[in-house]
Amino acid sequence: MSDQFKGAFLTMFGGACWGVSGCIGQYLFTRQGMDSTWLVPIRLGLAGLLLCVYYLLRAPKTLFAPWRTRRNARDLVIYGLGGVSCCQFLYFLTIQLSTAGTATILQDLSPVLILLILCRSQRRAPRLFEVGSILLALLGVFFLTTHGSLTNLAVSPAALLAGVGSAFCVVVYTMWPKNLQKQYPTPMLQGWAFLMGGAAFSLLFRPWQMGYRPNLVGCAGIAGVVLIGNVLAFSCYMSGVKLIGPQKSSLYSFAEPVTAAILSTLVLGSDFTFWDLVGFVCIFGMLVLLSLHKTPAPRPRPAESHA
Repeated sequence: MSDQFKGAFLTMFGGACWGVSGCIGQYLFTRQGMDSTWLVPIRLGLAGLLLCVYYLLRAPKTLFAPWRTRRNARDLVIYGLGGVSCCQFLYFLTIQLSTAGTATILQDLSPVLILLILCRSQRRAPRLFEVGSILLALLGVFFLTTHGSLTNLAVSPAALLAGVGSAFCVVVYTMWPKNLQKQYPTPMLQGWAFLMGGAAFSLLFRPWQMGYRPNLVGCAGIAGVVLIGNVLAFSCYMSGVKLIGPQKSSLYSFAEPVTAAILSTLVLGSDFTFWDLVGFVCIFGMLVLLSLHKTPAPRPRPAESHA
């Protein structure tokens, strides 16, 4: 099995797991009365404990190795807090403010953001097909958030802001940890990211003061978002990134909004209008357009070229 195939499968499977987790989160918010500020710290903390305890028992020296150099420690904090953890909070906040399908499709604006960053790093303007993909992404967001109306928003401004913010965080955790992934196992890095996020959001939101107590079904839902949406999804997706790179990985992860839209509509009864379909088609077209063209590697500068 080639690395390209394995990477594509892992990123698609990780995306599908996120879609399932998002729908579980929507159920917890709409049927169990949970709040994202209560769920996310617990979800991150439990997932982080599971992975860190596993590596503490299996390879304790490897577990603490990233903290021994300043560069690795800095990269891990940026990746864990600025990327993974903030993405988790903003994603679930978007679900709470809208639906799982809307949250995932807004998050999947990340390939366009990655494209713009690559264009800047390669010191070139976007090519014609890249401009087309950007326009498709903007049209998709327009139809999703306005349902074709120039005067009314179908999605609240807060949901739109949180969803776009989660896309920026996807860019951070997809592109930043290259140096770390060359040295350490991806699930171990995920464990530290989740643990840091769980601790930070617990101190920020203090869920123990909210007085919420989940029932048995709520506890099962929490287990689902921890195991499927954190441990399994992130580990598979980031392992795929390691094999095929951030740009291709962000394209294959379109399995997430498809899964979330199908489940939230068929299982949870969320509305899915004609304009939602148009928005999905536009953003899916953006992903297909980007996937059909390879972004060339940057040319070496004159001082870097070899005779």
